[in-house]
Amino acid sequence: MSAWGRIGARLTMPRRLRLTREGKLFVGITFGVGLAAINTGNNLLYLLLGMLLSLIVISGVMSEISLRGLTVVRRLPARAQVARAHLVEIEVSNAKRRIPSYAIEVEDLREGQPADKRCFFLKISPSSAQVAAYRRTPQRRGRDLHTGFRVATRFPFGLFEKSREIRGEGELVIYPAVDPVRLPADRGGSRRLGGGAVGRGAGDEIAGVRPGRADEDPRDIYWRKSTVPSQLVMRERARELSPDVSLTLDVAEPSPAGDDWPARFERHVRDVASRAVAHVRRGDRVTISTTAGQRVRAERASGTDPLLRFLALVEPSKADAAPARPRRPLARGA
Repeated sequence: MSAWGRIGARLTMPRRLRLTREGKLFVGITFGVGLAAINTGNNLLYLLLGMLLSLIVISGVMSEISLRGLTVVRRLPARAQVARAHLVEIEVSNAKRRIPSYAIEVEDLREGQPADKRCFFLKISPSSAQVAAYRRTPQRRGRDLHTGFRVATRFPFGLFEKSREIRGEGELVIYPAVDPVRLPADRGGSRRLGGGAVGRGAGDEIAGVRPGRADEDPRDIYWRKSTVPSQLVMRERARELSPDVSLTLDVAEPSPAGDDWPARFERHVRDVASRAVAHVRRGDRVTISTTAGQRVRAERASGTDPLLRFLALVEPSKADAAPARPRRPLARGA
């Protein structure tokens, strides 16, 4: 860290204090009692002023004790998708040995986005942890960068909200939305087993029978048709053949792009993601390639995560950008 960075870190307030609505009223009453005590010299008013000021001091001390010794951990889901809700777990640990923390509110901070989700913990006992979760529905694909937490409390009187920020980075890739797609039937009319086209091989399914040879595996002899040993009939086993499907991604941004280009781009991404997932679920091998030379491939064994992650990070390239290394893509299906 540079010298200016260290100086800035030292000048940053470790705590932030905000008056609540009740706190503003309380401070106004305290100020009025103080003015009346000074103007009249009434001892009872001075006594009342001292009591009001002592409540402010007690509020500051007890809220500080509640905020001390807290650590926060975030647990992100394995995957998330646009327009589909997912849960984010927040765990708060209290490292204090004897003193609990009360009325703790944790706000999850994300880069470039307003903090809109909070978790509330009524009491965190000493040397223990509490877990809560909030539900979030992403509205755009891409990287969701979490930067830290804002931990606040209004304990004990609700007059002030004292908060502190804790660093805690995390990243979640938001997949594009996927719509149900009905794929056309195979044009070749080939028989399918488990979603894949059937061909000759060493699978578990039986495709038919054929005349046998002497050097073949005797376990494949079909005894019902083999009347004499010299006329053996063998079972012909089947294997699944997964068709290859190619989707071409066009990442060139038109010039001029127009105001509706971002929306059209997102619709293209969603359409490609929907068709790619449908093909993989049917048993096809799917390859998405870009006009910039990038390529990703997936099949049923690997799942759809490679394709969806690729499409989650796709970005259009400028028309005047170098074609050798664009940033990240988009698509039109073949």
